[in-house]
Amino acid sequence: MLIVHVAVFLLGVAGAARVVLSAVRTFVVPRGDNDRLTRIAFRAIRRAFDVFASPARPYEARDRLMAYYGPIALVLLPAWWLILLAAAYAAMFWAIGLPATEAVVVSGSSLLTLGFDRPGIPGGDLLAFSEAAIGLALVALLVSYLPTIYGAFSRRELLVNLLEVRADSPPSPIVMITRIDRLSGLDVLHQMWERWEQWFAELEESHTSLPVLVFYRSQQNDHSWVNAAGAMMDAAAIVRSAVAIPMDVQADLMIRAGYLALRRIAAVFSIPFEMAPSPTDPTSVDRARFEEALDVLEQAGVPLVADRDQAWRDFNGWRVNYDSVLRALERLSMAPTPWWERPIRSAWATDEPDAIVAAAAAG
Repeated sequence: MLIVHVAVFLLGVAGAARVVLSAVRTFVVPRGDNDRLTRIAFRAIRRAFDVFASPARPYEARDRLMAYYGPIALVLLPAWWLILLAAAYAAMFWAIGLPATEAVVVSGSSLLTLGFDRPGIPGGDLLAFSEAAIGLALVALLVSYLPTIYGAFSRRELLVNLLEVRADSPPSPIVMITRIDRLSGLDVLHQMWERWEQWFAELEESHTSLPVLVFYRSQQNDHSWVNAAGAMMDAAAIVRSAVAIPMDVQADLMIRAGYLALRRIAAVFSIPFEMAPSPTDPTSVDRARFEEALDVLEQAGVPLVADRDQAWRDFNGWRVNYDSVLRALERLSMAPTPWWERPIRSAWATDEPDAIVAAAAAG
């Protein structure tokens, strides 16, 4: 029996240490660390949400429900840790001499700092003190990190919300290019590429160190950080491949910053992707949709290159770098339908609807 008690005590110590390590890896370590205990909790809660947010329901209803997933999962995560911690300490209390039922009661009393039951055995008070300290630290850790989480969320959403002004919502690169070309000329895109390169760098840092942010949804149901990321990279890829303006290397840098950020976020969630895809690999945007997008740009007066075959090859060569991770993150975050699966239109449809109707009638 002595060997059994020693083994159970060591098992309890290992369990308590594993809970503490999970909390440190989730909130303290400043890099993406896919902790198994945290992943189990989030997956279990996600399955429960998926039951009520099935694809058969309208997107608006699913979006309203999924808006609670990230916050609820984050709040329940310490509860999961506390349950595991209570079980680990109950094992230790039993191993040093308490009956099983009393060990559970003493563990719960110590963990929640209730103090209604004390272990009347040598070494019991020391265990109770350590359990209470760890339990308080876990709760304090969550509370202290909530401002960090919501600060990162606010910084992310600033550009996501501003994108609606330029690209409508859900964002479309075709709308953005035609609107900017009409209002100010495409030269201003350089500043946008710079600002979004910085946004991608911040996105990578915040969403790998605090992965729960991936599931924090925007205030508007047709906004999504995943859609915004895809629209901006697609806009840069279209401009670089098909729009007849001087080459701007900043667009290349922004695309690279984007797909590197998405890949590293995907790696945190163990999403597979090809590190060096072929430029000819198929993507979600096929040639027919690309041609349709170019036709809309041409009708809106955007200058295009003459060789559309080369433009398609160039666009696809950019798109393969982020297509698979973008689609996977769309599914993971339950993002709205992206632009290429919606009717493709220019900004004129929003800015000058009367002119569009008049032109259609005249035709």
